[in-house]
Amino acid sequence: MSGNRLPIYPEAIKIWLSFVPDSRRSAHLRRISLQCFVRHDSEIFRPLGSHRRACRGIIADVSTISVTTPTARYQVHVGSGLLASLGRRTRALTRGCSPRLFVVTSPEIWKIWSTQFLASFPEGQLPQPLFLPAGESHKRLVAVERLAEQLARARADRDTLLIAFGGGIVGDVTGFLAAIYMRGLDFIQMPTTLLAQVDSSVGGKTGVNLLAGKNLVGSFHHPLAVFADTGLLRTLPPRELHAGLQESVKAAIIRSPKLFNYLEANATCILDPQHSSHTKALMHVITASVRIKAEVVDADEREQGLRMILNFGHTLGHAIEAATGYKQLLHGEAIGWGMIAAIRLALSRQLLTPTHALRMETLIRAFGPLPSFSASARKLVSLTGSDKKTRSGVLSFVLPTSIGQVAVVRDVTSTELVTVANSILADARTPARRPHTGITS
Repeated sequence: MSGNRLPIYPEAIKIWLSFVPDSRRSAHLRRISLQCFVRHDSEIFRPLGSHRRACRGIIADVSTISVTTPTARYQVHVGSGLLASLGRRTRALTRGCSPRLFVVTSPEIWKIWSTQFLASFPEGQLPQPLFLPAGESHKRLVAVERLAEQLARARADRDTLLIAFGGGIVGDVTGFLAAIYMRGLDFIQMPTTLLAQVDSSVGGKTGVNLLAGKNLVGSFHHPLAVFADTGLLRTLPPRELHAGLQESVKAAIIRSPKLFNYLEANATCILDPQHSSHTKALMHVITASVRIKAEVVDADEREQGLRMILNFGHTLGHAIEAATGYKQLLHGEAIGWGMIAAIRLALSRQLLTPTHALRMETLIRAFGPLPSFSASARKLVSLTGSDKKTRSGVLSFVLPTSIGQVAVVRDVTSTELVTVANSILADARTPARRPHTGITS
């Protein structure tokens, strides 16, 4: 074995370890670190220090967060290279059974990743692709019906396993399809966008849109597991990366001063894929965001109390999406504007200090830019009336009170909403404006 073969060792080790259950990987890794060696011409073997160090890093880049609710228990795995082991992990989840496999994905994602995706499965158990066109306009009941008809024609049964391989729309639609087809199928989330990895793939919310509003038809249906492969983000356009980070900013504002401080201090390397610390920083943000959401979902699975805080920025954010026909902004960008609106509303009610308001809005804009958009304040306020967070005709609004803390209020008036809507609309016409420290009525 010659020295010019050494670079293949870490890759070979990764492949071997992909077949080792997560619970046993540490022991296997210790054994490998003692056995890595190189054979010299003198036939003497010696430990290979550089490759032993490579061995130690193989598992360090995979984090596992548990979600435990009254109705479901599963794990969210975050790390690079998970796609290569998806087949093995799927077999482990199905306890050695061989169910029919279907992967719901978009044509664009499949074009980029189909070869790697299929390579992780044995020849006799390749998932059959079902395609959902990209875009919010396809997140509708008609798309679910079309996919269900395809399952029926393919003779899918109640042991069938679905895999959601795409962004938030693919995950929401696949989860809803799994919830209702034959009254319930198992499914796995393999999110390919940052927004889906940090938020929508976790927690069991599934659904589609109506003309009247976003996510008005849906179900709580948890996946068997979530595999957030950070390597899939390499092909993500910068705008998608920035939009996804708004959900991490949301998580920080509502629950974690520690994550907030990290985002403030590391914005440059998080946003720059060429930065030497980018991968490590992004991994940290994804893991922290998932852990925050998992803690909230564990405490309140069905959004009867605490889980409502995850809707911070979403009330006016969803209204902005609807008012612009889901065409002008990405979801995360609309949520960015929605969070700014909620911050200014909290500031006007003196629930939030100007210092904290400035820091929050500055951080949101740091992960922008937030695109301009056109709408009327009256239209936005009207659309909040069909928000699914409305209870007994009263709209719930999540307002920040400090970094890491929010309050749910139910007495926001139409006048207040119009005022704050006009405030962000003024900024949306010139989105590079400095953050506000107050609003005027």
